[in-house]
Amino acid sequence: MTKKNVVVIALIILLGGLSLYLNRDWFASEEIHISHRSISPRHWFKPASRVKTAAKAAANPVTFFLNRKVKLTSVKVVLAADIQTNEHPHAIWNLVSDSNSVPVRDFIYGTTIRGMRLAVKGVPADPLQPGVNYRVLIQAGSDKAEHDFVPAPAPPTR
Repeated sequence: MTKKNVVVIALIILLGGLSLYLNRDWFASEEIHISHRSISPRHWFKPASRVKTAAKAAANPVTFFLNRKVKLTSVKVVLAADIQTNEHPHAIWNLVSDSNSVPVRDFIYGTTIRGMRLAVKGVPADPLQPGVNYRVLIQAGSDKAEHDFVPAPAPPTR
């Protein structure tokens, strides 16, 4: 090979590598973004049988929304203050998937998600308190996301 060919090949490899480096986000998976909404229950809302405390809860039910359908492997809700003071905070709601959870785009606090089970059998979700800062931590394979939320107070019963 001539010196000119070697320089041209080296330049092509260099430009190709630079292009891949600058466009590396094309190959990365999209981050999971979580949002929430605390909506007062309607007359048609019936809490899951395992969440008997939801009917008497001081806070409205909280629904979490994800930016895309995700096969969750872990869902955990903890007090945000506990995370600041404790490396392993106590979960007030903890679901895990052993094998194959159904892809979801949203879920409601305290209810079951198909393909997932309570991490500790027989320990349902604790009732949420209005005005308290919580953090939801989710994992979907190697992807992780977290989101802070404060539940709205439930309307007074009639």
